[in-house]
Formats: sequence, structure tokens, C-alpha cells
Amino acid sequence: MLEGLSDMGRDGGHTGPHAQPEPPHQGRPWWRVMCLTGVDYFSTLGYQPGIAALAAGLLSPVATIVLVIVTLAGALPVYRRVAEESPHGEGSIAMLERLLSFWQGKLFVLTLLGFAATDFLITITLSAADASTHLVENPHLTGVLHDKQMLITLVLVALLGAVFLKGFLEAIGVAVALVGAYLALNVVVVAVGLYHVVTAGHVVTDWAGALTTQHGNVFVMIGVALLVFPKLALGLSGFETGVAVMPHVKGDPDDTEERPAGRIRDTKKLLTTAALIMSGFLIATSFITTLLIPEKEFEAGGQANGRALAYLAHDYLGNTFGTVYDVSTIAILWFAGASAMAGLLNLMPRYLPRYGMAPHWARAVRPMVIVFTLIAFLVTWIFDADVNAQGGAYATGVLVLISSAAIAVTIAARKARQRSWTIAFAVISAVFLYTTVANVIERPDGVKIGACFIAGIILVSLLSRLARSFELRVTSVTLDPMAERFVRDMASRRMRFIANEPDRRDIAEYRDKIEQIRHDNDVPGQEDFVFVEVTVTDPSEFEAGLTVRGEVLHGRYRVLTLESSSVPNALAALLLYVRDMTGRTPHIYFEWTEGGPFANLLRFFLFGQGEVAPVTREVLREAEPDRKRRPKVHVG
Repeated sequence: MLEGLSDMGRDGGHTGPHAQPEPPHQGRPWWRVMCLTGVDYFSTLGYQPGIAALAAGLLSPVATIVLVIVTLAGALPVYRRVAEESPHGEGSIAMLERLLSFWQGKLFVLTLLGFAATDFLITITLSAADASTHLVENPHLTGVLHDKQMLITLVLVALLGAVFLKGFLEAIGVAVALVGAYLALNVVVVAVGLYHVVTAGHVVTDWAGALTTQHGNVFVMIGVALLVFPKLALGLSGFETGVAVMPHVKGDPDDTEERPAGRIRDTKKLLTTAALIMSGFLIATSFITTLLIPEKEFEAGGQANGRALAYLAHDYLGNTFGTVYDVSTIAILWFAGASAMAGLLNLMPRYLPRYGMAPHWARAVRPMVIVFTLIAFLVTWIFDADVNAQGGAYATGVLVLISSAAIAVTIAARKARQRSWTIAFAVISAVFLYTTVANVIERPDGVKIGACFIAGIILVSLLSRLARSFELRVTSVTLDPMAERFVRDMASRRMRFIANEPDRRDIAEYRDKIEQIRHDNDVPGQEDFVFVEVTVTDPSEFEAGLTVRGEVLHGRYRVLTLESSSVPNALAALLLYVRDMTGRTPHIYFEWTEGGPFANLLRFFLFGQGEVAPVTREVLREAEPDRKRRPKVHVG
């Protein structure tokens, strides 16, 4: 279950206090990885034409053209830039994380992770629910399965989890087969649909006449299409997963983790090719479904509700072909959750364990697959496996992430002094922000669901951070030559350190501190000491390396200086390192901190300081169970 850490593409950095990362896998050609993100993106053809018809009616093809323009002129340039700026799969979240530090940065990232979890988890549950709808509505099976949709959806989610428990690379092979078959069958359905539209000339004239009667002129049609466009936002769902699975793109042999130029180039090909394929299908399918399917069939209870293309496949190509199409649609909708699961497994382990906001096992793939699968079960049960009920939450998650990506690339372009790109991305950001706000006003349940995910992530993260506060979370310790000289000199006698909070750093401060420690602890006058001073940098960070520098102040006082996110953890790590380096047990001396214990606990949790002496001892106690080998802590 815990074999290996997350294999979802690493940046080569340290992955934990005591674990070294395994070498990343070699990746796959970009077109194969495109199929993985394509099972999410392309599978929306199963329900997107029906959603467009319900939202826009006869204007569905015009509104879909607006969606395609926004896709090609807005989302595609944004995510091509995201791929360039964040080539390890973190996406726009990593770009925005760099703008903020301290706890506000962590809370901001957790909020975006909440929306990402909404997007990816609803992708899993909504796609499985729509797959079960196609299965239940099949003419050959509807009599047997009409009341089994919930059970079928749960089984499909469980099977998806089983694939990832077996291994991720197998998922890419399955995705290639499913996408190839599904797109080929859709080409047949679209070709037959266009043939019937062309041969039955009255269909086009009837549609054009009805449009003119309803809306009057072209400008009104375009205006209405712009207003209903936010309801079609599900058609933008593939871009975030396209970047999330980016670490699986093979790239060039000379790529480095710092600058994987081949991976970036091929990911741009992936995003562009997927967007062009999807744009062509969106326009063609919205056109034929609007012209060939009676309007009442799109409504709840109608035969085309949630399965417009399947309706055409059965109607024009017979039940045999229609059943084959249903099987293909069911398979790709079921597996659409694969790209979402891949996105979750790539995204969450990159942030939460590094923030101390998830246990160490969260870096392993299989336990996280089980966690996400169980959450998907819960979401499916809450929404009763209803596709329409989950649409608002799905669209909200997609749009928030795209809006954040647009804002991130706007800031990146501005920092790079690219004036034209800054203006272009700012306009795109405004479009997506409008779309997000309009979607929230229309379907506020999406924000409510997203808020539940955000609240859950923040609560679990803070509880995990609190539970892990006393871990030894320094990943490495490095001494400069002067510091190493101090330690080796002390190794010939009793090793005594004084923990000092640096203030003026004048000669009186160090002289008075030594006298106080000798008086409080009854230490003989001939004993000498080395001062240890820790400066807290960003206390919201959790894991980091430790660099120790030595200096001699005022010609006589030896001082080791450290920078860390937590004073007690830095001191404990130094003591253990010195013990292992010299084979001698070090002693460290503190004075008691003034103030109440609860207030000091909060100071330690939030700001890395507080009641330093007992916390240092507790970190040492957890890190070294053997009392005989544990460094000694003195407090007076």
C-alpha cells in the first residue's frame, strides 16, 4: 500500500525528512498523454450538446461558437503560458503561490485546492453518473436497470479506483484505446447527422426562420448567446487536467527538471491539438442535435436528455450501432475520472505534505486513491447520482481555476514586461471572471459545494499541521567550516549550548546570558558554552533544510546562527546532528518563557516561537525514543 512515493512527476526535490525520491518514470509521447486528459475533455460530448440545447434552445450552435472562440482565443493561450511557467504539473496554483508568503499564502493555496478538488472530484462522480444514465437509458437495458442508477454509478467509481490501485501507467494505455474508439464513432454520427441536415434542406431553413422569429436580427442573437455562454462552461473542462498530467509527457532526452523544454513544447502541442479537435466536435454536434432532435426530447424525461448524440446514433444508425456507441460513451465517461484522479494525485501531494497539512502517507499513490474514491462515493450519494445536480459545482470549479490561471499569466506577463501579452491576458481574465460571476449567480449551489470542499481541506489541513507540530521536520543539516570547527573543538569535553534569542548582540548581552545560565543551573564557572541563535523566516513553512553558520563575536563568544520556520525544530535537528557527528551527547540550556502555556502554544503553531524549551524536548523525544542517546535539555 505504501510502496514508493507519488509517481505523478517530481521536481527532484526532497520529499520528506527521512525519504529520498525515486527516479521519475520516463513519460509517454504527448499524444498518448493527450488521450488521458482527453477522456475528461472529449467525454463531455456525451452531455454538452444536450446542456447547450437546454440553455440556449435554437441558439445552441451560436452559443457554442462563442464557447469555441473563448476556448481558442482565451483558455488555450492562457494554459500554453501556464505550461511554460509551471512545467511540473502544479499549474496556476504554483504561480500564484509564489506571489504570497506566510499564512495568507497557504490559506490562499488551500482555497484554490478546494476548488480544484471540486473540479476533479465532481468530474469523477458526474462522469460516472452520466455513464450510468447512458446504460440505464439504452433501449435493450432500460427495463432491467431503470432503478439501479445509484448502484451502477458507485460500481463505476469503485472500478476507476481499482485501476489506479493497480498502477497509473496502465491508465494511459486504457485512455488511448477509449479515446480512439469514441472519437471514431463520433465522426460517424456527425457525418451521418450532417448528411441528413444537407439532404433535408427544409431543416436548415426552418431553423433559420425560427431563429429570426424569436430573436429578430443577428446582433440580438449574438447578445443572447453571450448571456447564455456561462451555462456552457463545462466545455472548458479539459485544460486544467491537461496541465496537471503534464509531468507524464516524455519531452526530449536533454530535458532537465529545471528547464524541460521538450516537455513544455509537447504539452503545448497536446493542449492545442485537444482544443482544436474538441472545438470542431462541439460546433458540429451542437448544430446537428439542435436541427435534428425535437426540443421536448432534451428536457427531463426526454429520450435525448443527457444523451443527445446517443439519441441520434440510435435514431439514424439503428439500435445495434447505437448500442456500440452507448458502450463507447459509457466507457469513456467512466474513465473520464482517470484524468481527474491523475490531477488530484499530482496536485495534492505537492502541497499538503509540504505544508505539514497531511500525513506522510499522503505522498503514496494508493492510500490517496482510496481516500479520493471514498469521497467520490459520498458525493455520489449526496447528489443521488444526478448529472444535472452536479453541473453547477463542476462549472464553478472549472471556471474558478481557469480564472485564477488567467490572472496568474497576466501577472507573469507583467513581470516579464510583455505589454501586449499583459493587456491580452487581462482582457481574457475579465471574460472568465464575468463568466464565473454569472455562473455563480445562476447556480449558487456550485459555490456552496466548493465552500464545503474548501472548509474540509482547511479543517483537515490545520488538524494535521497541529498533530505534526512536534515532528522533526528539518530535511537536512549543513555546517559551514567555522561552525564545524566549533563542534569538533567541543567534542573533546562536555558539549554545552545556550539557546539565545538575538537582541542587540552586544558584549553585555552575551556576558549577562552566560552569567544567568550559570546561576540558574548551578554550572561551574570553568565550563564554556557555544550560543545558538535561530531566526524565524516564514513560520508557515513546514519542511526545509538547515544551514548553520559559525562566527566569533566581540573576540570571545562563539555563536551558531540558523534560519528556520520553527525555533524548537531547528534546535532539535542541530542537537541530533551534532550528536551523530561527534558521538557525544550535547546539552542545551534555556530560560523559561514568560506567558501562559496556551498562548505560547499558539505562538509556536503560528509563528514558530513560544514555549521553546519544552517543545524542543518534545521534538527530541519523538525523534529519539532511546533516552540514553537523547540530547539533554536544561531549563532554569
